[in-house]
Amino acid sequence: MNISREVKTGLLAVVAIALLIFGYSFLKGNNLLNNDRTYYAIYDNVEGLSPGSNVTINGLVVGKVLSIDFADSRGDLLVTFNVQNDFQFSTSSKAQIYGGGLIGGKNLSIVPDYERGETAQSGDTLEGTIDEGIFELVNERLTPLQAKVEEVINSTDSVLVGVSDVLDQKTRKNLRETIAQISETATNFNQASQNLNKLLADNDQKLTRTFTNLDEMSANFNKVSDSLSKVDINALVLRMESVLADFESISSKIENGEGTLGQFINDDQMYNNLERATKQMEELMQDIKLNPKRYVHFSVFGKNPGPYEEPKDSLR
Repeated sequence: MNISREVKTGLLAVVAIALLIFGYSFLKGNNLLNNDRTYYAIYDNVEGLSPGSNVTINGLVVGKVLSIDFADSRGDLLVTFNVQNDFQFSTSSKAQIYGGGLIGGKNLSIVPDYERGETAQSGDTLEGTIDEGIFELVNERLTPLQAKVEEVINSTDSVLVGVSDVLDQKTRKNLRETIAQISETATNFNQASQNLNKLLADNDQKLTRTFTNLDEMSANFNKVSDSLSKVDINALVLRMESVLADFESISSKIENGEGTLGQFINDDQMYNNLERATKQMEELMQDIKLNPKRYVHFSVFGKNPGPYEEPKDSLR
């Protein structure tokens, strides 16, 4: 059976068209030879999700995003995706957009729910959610930090303006002079410290002897303290009380005129007699000194003394 050239050309064109459709579908992530299940999800923002993105369940790639189109006049987006795996999940499962790192794009993850709802069939619409990516988390954390940084910058600017108003030319000059004086003071302190170090070095031996003497004095004080601690303080106090009592008794007797000392102190007549006797004794001694012949006679040859002649300067 001979096939005409026109038939061959037509068959070749059909095969080429079929291969083109199959290749296009394959490049879009659709395998026409597999019995895939198709699902839908609606979002108000797909966050950069694109056709051909992976569809995963618990991190395992199970399909591809087929298309993304507008669902209504409000701008909601309808995402069509397929699942090439026989894994079953319920209609209450969620289709969550996730990812968005520095290199990789967005993907679609099916978060399965095993407890609620019936088993999802091809053509069902799942609830669409969006997981916060790294940029969203960073933006969420940086937004309040940005506000605080701006507030700090404004406060700093106000402080700098205030400082600029305070630090006029005269104040800056005073500050420079003050800093110069502080530097000079620090230099003087450094010099004084050097002199002190030199003085300590020159008198090291004297200081050592001084501290040695202090140690010896401390040891002696410790010995004295030990000796004092051994003294019977109670007996000493009792003796002192006895002595004070005796002294008080003697003082009382003297005050009352008892005994010779008491009479001498309290009897005015006895004092006057003693004073008069002392005066007469003094006059007698003076008269003996001036007129010894009146009281003493001495002769070598035994001559009798002549009559006594009273001297002119004799005491009367």
